[in-house]
Amino acid sequence: MAAVGSGGSTAAAGPGVVSAGALEPGTASAGNVKHLALFLHDAVLVQYVDTLKLAVPSLIYTLQNNLQYVAISNLPAATFQVTYQLKILTTALFSVLMLNRSLSRLQWASLLLLFTGVAIVQAQQAGGGGPRPLDQNPGAGLAAVVASCLSSGFAGVYFEKILKGSSGSVWLRNLQLGLFGTALGLVGLWWAEGTAVARRGFFFGYTPAVWGVVLNQAFGGLLVAVVVKYADNILKGFATSLSIVLSTVASIRLFGFHVDPLFALGAGLVIGAVYLYSLPRGAAKAIASTSASTSTSGPCTHQQPPGQPPPPKLSSHRGDLSTEPFLPKSVLVK
Repeated sequence: MAAVGSGGSTAAAGPGVVSAGALEPGTASAGNVKHLALFLHDAVLVQYVDTLKLAVPSLIYTLQNNLQYVAISNLPAATFQVTYQLKILTTALFSVLMLNRSLSRLQWASLLLLFTGVAIVQAQQAGGGGPRPLDQNPGAGLAAVVASCLSSGFAGVYFEKILKGSSGSVWLRNLQLGLFGTALGLVGLWWAEGTAVARRGFFFGYTPAVWGVVLNQAFGGLLVAVVVKYADNILKGFATSLSIVLSTVASIRLFGFHVDPLFALGAGLVIGAVYLYSLPRGAAKAIASTSASTSTSGPCTHQQPPGQPPPPKLSSHRGDLSTEPFLPKSVLVK
């Protein structure tokens, strides 16, 4: 039997071996279910050392998810969303330390701007920030957010290193991560709520809203893994900061959240950091490409010899020049 890799090459393989692409949606038919099961057995159990590498980020992600619930229970949703963007800073620092990634001066400036914006929002929260429920503890919420951001930064960069350092499918890596995460979650559930679950059942209290959260988290986890595979963790983190606007609007409509000038300033600085970070990869590269093309094309007053067609004109539209930085690396790198 032949196994076809992700790059399209064919190599000899033993019976029952299928490609990692078999894990992708829509590729498993009734005829290869057995082969898929054999592949999963080999990838997860036989190659257990490779699977164990995912135990570290899985443990940290499980801890991070629980810390997020602690934080959101003690902070307004909009304040939590702004403060949680500190994960961008921690991700950048871990990327420099673990992946030897270099950041431009503008990127460092945007990180400083991000930190300043989060600090202003926290100062607004500490100063009162309007009425809040009596059962909320802003100090505990802030501590949970900081711990969650640290764990998010480390786990995200570690997971990125595993994804980009191997040929394993994104879907396989998510399966391996999910195995450890499910096991750890069940242990935590048994430890904290084992008696209640035994008495009322596992799905007690699963309202439509709860199911919506579960599905949203599951889809978000798959989407994050794809983004990490084809982009980078820092860019992903900055993109998610745009959710600040949606969270603030929802908090105003649903919970009567009050937006004062201090919160608006802090949130604005964070959103501004998103724009500044995007400049090196978008406009700056487009301008550099335009300048390079212009310098090699010669003066615009160059006289074309008779009988020859005129040279092609440079387009004044920069969209084509700024497309390459946003293409998937699988398209750009052969």
